[in-house]
Amino acid sequence: MKDVLLVTVDSLRADHVGCYGYDRDTTPALDSRADDSAVYTNAFAHACSTRPSFPTILTSSYPLMYGGYERLSESRTLISEVFSDAGYRTAGFHSNAYLNPEFGYGRGFDHVFDSMTDPGTFARLRQWVKNHLDDEGIVYQTLASAFDTAERHAGANIGSAYVDADEITDRAITWLRQDTDQPTFLWVHYMDVHHPYLPPAEHQKAFRDEPISERRAIQLRRKFIERPEEVTDSELSDIIDLYDAEIRFTDSQVSRLLEAADKELDDYVFAFTSDHGEEFREHGRFSHHATFYDEVLHVPLILHDGDNTGQYHNMAGLLDVAPSLVGAADLEIPDRFFGYDLQRHHEGTWPRESVLGDWSPDGQGDGECRYSYRDHEWKFIRRETKDGNHEELYRLTQDPQEVSNVAADNQAVVTEFREKIEAHADDIDETNEELQEVEMDEEVRQQLRDLGYQE
Repeated sequence: MKDVLLVTVDSLRADHVGCYGYDRDTTPALDSRADDSAVYTNAFAHACSTRPSFPTILTSSYPLMYGGYERLSESRTLISEVFSDAGYRTAGFHSNAYLNPEFGYGRGFDHVFDSMTDPGTFARLRQWVKNHLDDEGIVYQTLASAFDTAERHAGANIGSAYVDADEITDRAITWLRQDTDQPTFLWVHYMDVHHPYLPPAEHQKAFRDEPISERRAIQLRRKFIERPEEVTDSELSDIIDLYDAEIRFTDSQVSRLLEAADKELDDYVFAFTSDHGEEFREHGRFSHHATFYDEVLHVPLILHDGDNTGQYHNMAGLLDVAPSLVGAADLEIPDRFFGYDLQRHHEGTWPRESVLGDWSPDGQGDGECRYSYRDHEWKFIRRETKDGNHEELYRLTQDPQEVSNVAADNQAVVTEFREKIEAHADDIDETNEELQEVEMDEEVRQQLRDLGYQE
């Protein structure tokens, strides 16, 4: 049985990674490892944000299956459970509150470091205000307004939205170095590429002469969240510089982690990917919203198994991560994994021709739903609302930026893809179940708000 290391990076779009053709040196360590790995150039997420995307990575099932992605049903099989049952020691390190054990992500892990860490002085003060003052009172309203104003105008970073990559790496390496006779499964998730973008100055200097101050970075973040249409070209350039510097910082920590794994693990399998990309106003907004355009869906996917190298251009999905790692460890792939083992690429039997996606605002598939279908030539997006259905069709071979909706001129294609979406919705219905709602305490809610989530 091989040791397995899975690294995921939040909000990392494929076209900002060096081995995917980016002209900036954002990922030197990852690019070096990619030279001896299989790089899947057409890998796509099945959803548009962290909550719906991670069930696809860790359970190889679609977001809206098994009652949805508000929490993980026990009917889903986590990759950590597969390795734990096979006698592996297992650990996960992350700081995204939506991936905490209360949402079901702790199953199968011997050790989890999650986001419930010391939030910092300002965050504790803000939390004390929320917990101890009447939210209808004048004192509460005044202090809450002061916190918000401080971030918006003064650029004061009130609270830490996530644990920085260097601390996550330190903790993961410490765990790796523990003596054991068991094989290892380790999952590490880095949040730094998710806004707020506050990269160390040394990594900004790779892309600009003068680093952007933390104060200005926070002001830029407030502007692109609240008034994206007012962001100037110069400000957009600064925002991308910050984003790229966060990628380079994260890459340096992935390098540290891999160096430790090279020393501590024998003949290990390494996979690297992202849960989704990031928008830079390609379709009018920043961050990552409930859209299915490629700036949000196209993600890096790199697999180092010691055998296969080179670039592979067939369609791949995040559903394929878990079965590929289980297969590479010579373990039996669970029946409830809906993805495929990427080894089939190399055997010439790869079955995937498209990537389907789904999402709903309540996380359970009730009410409005959105779906997508993507292959090499077409992207089809369907939004089902109480006021009717809205459909978009893009011919990617002629319109890779997804600007011109050609649904009206290609009704036969629309009908074909609509039927595929309807069949997918039927598959979701077949797994439907009622899940108990997760009650989040205010500390978790605030951390999510700091990350820009609206719970």
